[in-house]
Amino acid sequence: MKTIRVVAAVIRDQDRIFATARGYGDYKGGWEFPGGKIESGETPQQALVREIKEELDTEIIVGELIDTIEYDYPAFHLSMDCFWCTIREGSLTLKEAEAAKWLTADTLDTVNWLPADESLIGQIRSGLLRRKCDTEVK
Repeated sequence: MKTIRVVAAVIRDQDRIFATARGYGDYKGGWEFPGGKIESGETPQQALVREIKEELDTEIIVGELIDTIEYDYPAFHLSMDCFWCTIREGSLTLKEAEAAKWLTADTLDTVNWLPADESLIGQIRSGLLRRKCDTEVK
């Protein structure tokens, strides 16, 4: 089975994260974290900066790795490095996705996630709630 290596940006603004609905292909309409394939010679972080600039016309700052998701789709194996990210500059203009939403820990389950992205939701919720607690304590 072919392995496809991709990166995903979990773009965070305070206690919200940005999700997009896929605008094309077999999984059109499924919700995911924006990103894409790693090109030859790129680090995952460089690929993510390039992909978000291409897909959302936005410059991001790539933070820590949340997890690497390994998922078997029917036609290929997906290896997806998922990073916490923040916006450096831009307004998240949709160029490829058909829709987008800001979600909170309480609303993460209101969209139909693609299977590989869905396996990350528990960690995202924990990260959002942990940050919220850290902010409230200060």
